[in-house]
Amino acid sequence: MTSSNRTLMTDIDIQPNTDGLPGIDQFEKIVGAMMTVGLICAVLAVIISAIVWAAGANSSNPSLAGRGKTGVLIALVAAVICGAAVAVVNFAHGIGQAV
Repeated sequence: MTSSNRTLMTDIDIQPNTDGLPGIDQFEKIVGAMMTVGLICAVLAVIISAIVWAAGANSSNPSLAGRGKTGVLIALVAAVICGAAVAVVNFAHGIGQAV
């Protein structure tokens, strides 16, 4: 490789562009709406799982109570993932830019 090729390869600087394609604003709105739907579903799952957990505990059914506990934990993890998705992707993008 010649020195001019090396210089050319190190001079490339491409950044994310929100003006590059038509419809990016609408796509961002759709993704935000899907995040909202995910969070609403996570809240619903916590409520239903808590009811199952309570029903299992009150009826002395450890299997049902265990499934309710598991459901609550899974729903909470799903909510954390939905809420942190943008921050995690931005963090990973920052790592990629540093490489």
